[in-house]
Amino acid sequence: MTAKPALLKAYAILLFFSVLSGDTERYALTWYGWGAIVLAIITIAVVIVIKARSRWRLAGLPLPLLAFLLLATLSIAWSDYRQFTAAAALLSIATAVGALSLAVSFTLRELLRLLGHALRIILLGSILFELVVALVIRHPFTPWWTDYSGQTIHPAEYWSRDLLLTGGRIQGIMGNSDLLGFVALLGAIVFALEFSSRSMRRGWSGFWIVVALADIGLTRSATVTVAAVAVAAAALVLVLLRRSKTDRSRRTVSIVAVLVVAAGVAGTVSFHGFALQLLNKTSTLTGRTTIWHEVIVLASERPVVGWGWISYWVPGLAPFDRPQFRIGGIQYLQAHDAWLDLWLQLGVLGLIVFAAFALSALVRSWMLAIDRPQVGVGVRSDYDPATLLPVLVLVALLAQSIAESRLLIEYGFLLLALFAIKTKRPDPVSGS
Repeated sequence: MTAKPALLKAYAILLFFSVLSGDTERYALTWYGWGAIVLAIITIAVVIVIKARSRWRLAGLPLPLLAFLLLATLSIAWSDYRQFTAAAALLSIATAVGALSLAVSFTLRELLRLLGHALRIILLGSILFELVVALVIRHPFTPWWTDYSGQTIHPAEYWSRDLLLTGGRIQGIMGNSDLLGFVALLGAIVFALEFSSRSMRRGWSGFWIVVALADIGLTRSATVTVAAVAVAAAALVLVLLRRSKTDRSRRTVSIVAVLVVAAGVAGTVSFHGFALQLLNKTSTLTGRTTIWHEVIVLASERPVVGWGWISYWVPGLAPFDRPQFRIGGIQYLQAHDAWLDLWLQLGVLGLIVFAAFALSALVRSWMLAIDRPQVGVGVRSDYDPATLLPVLVLVALLAQSIAESRLLIEYGFLLLALFAIKTKRPDPVSGS
């Protein structure tokens, strides 16, 4: 391995870690430290994209992605908080550039392995972190650089609540049970594909699958449970389609899958109370319905183009400072639904553009997963497990988007943009 590929791979791992576990960097290094890391990543991404300009062109990028970035930028004109909209649009563009830098530098199999490295650091690090808290520190503690003097600390503000040995939901190095659980789900997907592709020894792959499942079990996130069911269902259908020998059998699998999904949705709607009991959720979904109602009220005031793009909600900034967004003593800084958040920020126009962006990426990734690669005239090779990575990750992200807004920021937006670009013009899959 030459020095240049090693540094390039280190950059990719740092980028994946920073978007997956940005709170870890913010808690340990402050927002300023995190900002310095982000600035360094953006600078490297721009350099990579410029040097690789012969391998991509603007017209070859997904049109819905470009349209969304353009709309977010144009919303500066009608935003009530123009400086924040400008910063948010710039950050979204920078995230897309980061995705492009990965897409032009690595094959899908290489991305699978590099994403796996970042996930291993987060997931094993989270368990070890909680063990140190439980055995050495032995009490909850807040982020190092935040001053809570004279304040009542809400449980959600702790970096760790020291719950590993008491049966509570751990938060890991990310400081958030739901986010750690979802990252663990991504880990389960990646490690299972590594196991299938034999990109590392089966014993080690099995170990990392166990680590991911342990993190999922220790976080017990209802959102992750729903997303995991969606991913498992999609994986089952894709495997059946891959094993189907004829067009007729493929059509049969597709029809049965559609009917099962329709029945599942209808059953969930009809017996939603029972479903909430299974997920250990109240009828308000832990206050989410209150937030959703207020977001709908706000979005209805400017339904066509919204209030202006902001991605992260800024604390204390109108209209995101309303008392309805304070549930149980904590101020929430997202709509807890990516689609309602889009409607609020960019209106119906933004919803349409982003839906086209996400749906087109999902369709292309699905087709990539079931299209057996052709290596010669009339000769097709075996399926590569790495081609399942985009579709399974996108299914997980879209399932999460119903209860979280992460699809619009950090790992959600980067992975969506990455696989939208990668499936637009997929490279031949090769070893890393």
